Amino acid sequence: MTLPAPRPAAASVRSALSEAARILADAGVPDPDVDAELLLAHVRGESRGGVQAAVIRGDALAPEHAAAFEALVERRAARVPLQHITGVAHFRHLDLAVGPGVFVPRPETEMVAQLAIDALRADPSPEPVAVDLGTGSGAIALALATEVPHARVHAVEKSPDAHAWTLRNAERIGAENLRVVLGDLADALPELDGTVAVVASNPPYVPDDAIPRDPEVRLHDPAMALYGGPDGLDVVRVLSRTAARLLRPGGVLVIEHGEWQGAPIRDLLTADGWRGAATHPDLTMRDRATTAIRA
Repeated sequence: MTLPAPRPAAASVRSALSEAARILADAGVPDPDVDAELLLAHVRGESRGGVQAAVIRGDALAPEHAAAFEALVERRAARVPLQHITGVAHFRHLDLAVGPGVFVPRPETEMVAQLAIDALRADPSPEPVAVDLGTGSGAIALALATEVPHARVHAVEKSPDAHAWTLRNAERIGAENLRVVLGDLADALPELDGTVAVVASNPPYVPDDAIPRDPEVRLHDPAMALYGGPDGLDVVRVLSRTAARLLRPGGVLVIEHGEWQGAPIRDLLTADGWRGAATHPDLTMRDRATTAIRA
């Protein structure tokens, strides 16, 4: 009598994570251990902390989870953005749906949102108005709308693909004080001229010849959201004029930019008549945003 061959032992969560991290590291993924844990958490439908707890307990990995995990690790090793694989980008307290056609919000933009939130909270109006120009996934606009609930927030996006993601996030999060508009920031919202308290924007600011090194950015973020002309400031010049039209006197403009662009943006804004142009560092002490006041 021939006995059936024994089934191979199921891989442990620990060993699966270790192998995944090795594959991702070999592919040049910046944080292979973190990404491996987040991918497995997505497969298992739990938090990253839940995966870490499974490692401590010595849990085995279910075969159906093992196969799905292997497929996702393969995609991440091909440098598909983690957020495109899981479908979620975490931004402040928000979980934003993202995917092809929309810029994935970055952690450094959280402090840009904070500058806008602080300015909006400081406005004495009982219902201050804020505008996010070039909203993408809606990250800054939704942070403003949910963290300053007495404000009215308008989010403008030119790309139909990105606009669809903005609408999806607005519907999921349910911010009733947010209005989403498909349009060009150059001529957006003329009905609000002279009434807005805060204008915020994370515009495209990468110079045209400064091609990003990371495949996740170079191959997957929309070019419209990245490139801003020969010096990266073409859209910032338009933004300065639009914000000056929208803001009331004393209103605040908040612009995200690259770490070397603070001085030229301050010069640009000052030449356009803005007051008090100031550049602010992010948590890594890199210049990340410039604010100015409408005269």
